Parts: sequence; structure tokens; C-alpha cells
Amino acid sequence: MTGLLRLAFEFFKTGLFAVGGGLATLPFLYAMGTATGWFNAQDVANMIAISESTPGPMGVNMATYVGFTSFGLLGALIGPLALVFPSVVIIILISKILNKFKESQLVQEVFYGLRPASTGLIIAAGLGVAKIALLHLDQYEITQNIADLLNYKAIILAVVIYLILRKKDFHPILMVIASAVIGIIFKF
Repeated sequence: MTGLLRLAFEFFKTGLFAVGGGLATLPFLYAMGTATGWFNAQDVANMIAISESTPGPMGVNMATYVGFTSFGLLGALIGPLALVFPSVVIIILISKILNKFKESQLVQEVFYGLRPASTGLIIAAGLGVAKIALLHLDQYEITQNIADLLNYKAIILAVVIYLILRKKDFHPILMVIASAVIGIIFKF
């Protein structure tokens, strides 16, 4: 039972402090994986891929994945519940208070500070994902050859996806499916 309490505590902390949504949970997940041994950085990259290609919020999907792989069905229930609990409580409290104080200078200053904090968390998460997806750090550490550092196929795929998604008429679901097929064919 200690493991399930730790799972609840870790995701409660993440839900309480990960301001900015699913991508903002990534720095917390990296720290959680290191502290608990439940998963590693490559597992986080896989969780992102799964979470982004399945219905539902990314943070909830990741909490469900970690909970299930670490503690089974009960973990799959406890992880996401612990993650969203702080948000539910905070939103209820804020909704009761905000209408009274939304014009307050203090409230405006809090929001002013939270926006860059959430932006920083999202950027840190994006850079972490890019490092895992686009670089071969393990290979580079062995060879010290700069040519071994870049994952050329993944970089090309990322650029192609970016260029295609810039067109507004291409649906992202088709991109997810196409990327999965390309990954299977070219063994990314």
C-alpha cells in the first residue's frame, strides 16, 4: 500500500504545481521517474506519444499510464485522480472568489507571474522531448563523434510534419496516424 500512497502523493504534487497543462507536467514526471524508478526518460517520450495520440488530457493520460504500469488497475485510478484533485479544489475556490476580486491589482499581478512560469515549464518540457526524440546522446557519449549525435530521420520527419501542419487544411489526426505508420515502416 505504501507504493500507492507514494503514487498518489507524487501525482498530487504534480497536479498542484504543474501550472500550464499537460506539457508543464513533464519536468515533474522526469523528476518523479528519477526519484522513484517507475520509469525513465525514454518511457516519458513513449508516454507523450501515447498521450498525444489518445483521447483525453495529456497529464491525465500519463498519470493513468504510470499508475497502471507501476501498480495495475488501482494505480491507473489513483494516479489521475490524485493529479486532478488539486485542480478541482483550486478551481472551485477560485470560482467562488474570482468574481469578487477579478479587478484586483493583486489578482492581476498573480496572473502576470503565472503566465511566464507556465510558459517556462512548457518550454522546458518541449526541449526535454526534443532532446530525446532528435538526439542520440547515448551513442554520442560512446563515440564522441558529432555525426552520431543527431537522429537525422527524426529531424527530417519533425521538419516535414511542421511544414505540413502549417497548412490549415491538414487535420492533426491524419498527421498522428501518418507518423505512426512512418515510424513502423522506417523503424524510428
